[in-house]
Amino acid sequence: SSGINAEYGVYNASNNELVRTKTLVKNCIIQIDATPFRQWYEAHYGVTAGRKKRVEDKPEEEVKKSNHVQRKIDARKSESKIGQLLDDQFNTGRLYACVASRPGQSGRCDGYILEGKELEFYLKKIRMKKSK
Repeated sequence: SSGINAEYGVYNASNNELVRTKTLVKNCIIQIDATPFRQWYEAHYGVTAGRKKRVEDKPEEEVKKSNHVQRKIDARKSESKIGQLLDDQFNTGRLYACVASRPGQSGRCDGYILEGKELEFYLKKIRMKKSK
């Protein structure tokens, strides 16, 4: 629950004009910046998300963590797997999200990041719409 700027609407099932005029409505698919989520993922699981595994001579300096924090991170690593499609989106720096609330006059909306089967479905729909 942090403030993220929505880039723009990418897909709307009901009306393509809402995408063209960049109108946010409930259940539209938007693109958001991936940086805050990558930072949270790295802090929570201790694993880098979306960065290509490259071999470099200079390793990053490890921040000294307490024994308790290190045990917590090690316990979370078993459930830190993310899907390949979501990992590709972290590489590009943009994530697809769905608006779950009805954005009104205040300009605030809530939503969730697409992953798994739902992400596959909407990526296929977006590709079909772009190819027309």
